[in-house]
Amino acid sequence: MPRSSLRLRLHQSALVTRRWAARPHVLFGGVYGAVLASSMVAALTEEGTTAPADRLSSAKWLVVTAVASALAHGYAHLIARRGDQTVHGVRAAARLLLSEWPLVLATAPTLVLLLGAAWGWWPSAGIDYVACAVNVVLLFAWGMLAARAGGRTWGSSLKIGTADALLGLAVVVCNAVIK
Repeated sequence: MPRSSLRLRLHQSALVTRRWAARPHVLFGGVYGAVLASSMVAALTEEGTTAPADRLSSAKWLVVTAVASALAHGYAHLIARRGDQTVHGVRAAARLLLSEWPLVLATAPTLVLLLGAAWGWWPSAGIDYVACAVNVVLLFAWGMLAARAGGRTWGSSLKIGTADALLGLAVVVCNAVIK
């Protein structure tokens, strides 16, 4: 395959991926999942509790909470759509519930960090700060992606991504203080 043809196919694949990732329910799930993951880690991490077993427990609770949140959002959408009669039958309801998968997937980086700490791949102490930092970077990326998909310039998108990351960090801090 000629180099120019490969480059064109890669470019087209990148465009398709960007369009897919910029869909509202994927953006919503990505942002919500990143905030949820950071908030869960902050809430489950107690002062001085950094043992690997604690990180494994936090990973389990993160999965349970992510799936429960996704189901709750899907359920709320299902009930809301009954009013305008856009959802009919069990198959449509199941499809609607399963469409919340981006929220669960967005917690995967934090889950990997917690499991890695639990299994001794890296130190368990301080992994909550690393998880928070990773999720803030993800919030920046989601904000920038949404801005670019909305037709904003790169400069404007960077500013929007930064503001979104700071707003997400504020939400996580508020959730941690509430715990």
